[in-house]
Amino acid sequence: MAFNGHYKLQRQRNFASFMKAIGISDDLIESGKYKEGTSEIVETGDHFKITVTAGSEVLINEFVIGQETEVDSPTRDKIKIIINREGKNKLVAKIQNITSVIEITGDHLVNTTAIGDITYKRISKRVG
Repeated sequence: MAFNGHYKLQRQRNFASFMKAIGISDDLIESGKYKEGTSEIVETGDHFKITVTAGSEVLINEFVIGQETEVDSPTRDKIKIIINREGKNKLVAKIQNITSVIEITGDHLVNTTAIGDITYKRISKRVG
C-alpha cells in the first residue's frame, strides 16, 4: 500500500497557467494560489479514496484501478476516467488532451498533470 498516508503540499509549479487552461476564473486562481493543501490517500487493494483539502475546499474522489469511474474535476465538473497503475508507485489517468500522473518518490507524492504544452506539478511531503 505505497500510497496510503497524509501529505502536505510543499510546492507547485505552473498552478495559474494550468488552472486558466482548464477554465478556472482569475479570482479563484488568485485565491487558490495561497491555500495550504493537504491530501489523504486510502489505498485498499485496487480501491483508492483521495481527499484533497485546500482551505475550506474539500474534493473527495474514489476509484478502482482499471475501472471507469466518475470523479469531480478541479472545475467541479463530473468526468469519466479510467486510472491505471504502472508499477507499484505510479497511477496514470488520461482523458482527452489531459494526462495526470501521481507517483510516490521516497516520502513525496508528486502529481504531474499536463494539458497541451502546459504542465502543472504539485509536490507534497508525507506527514503521516
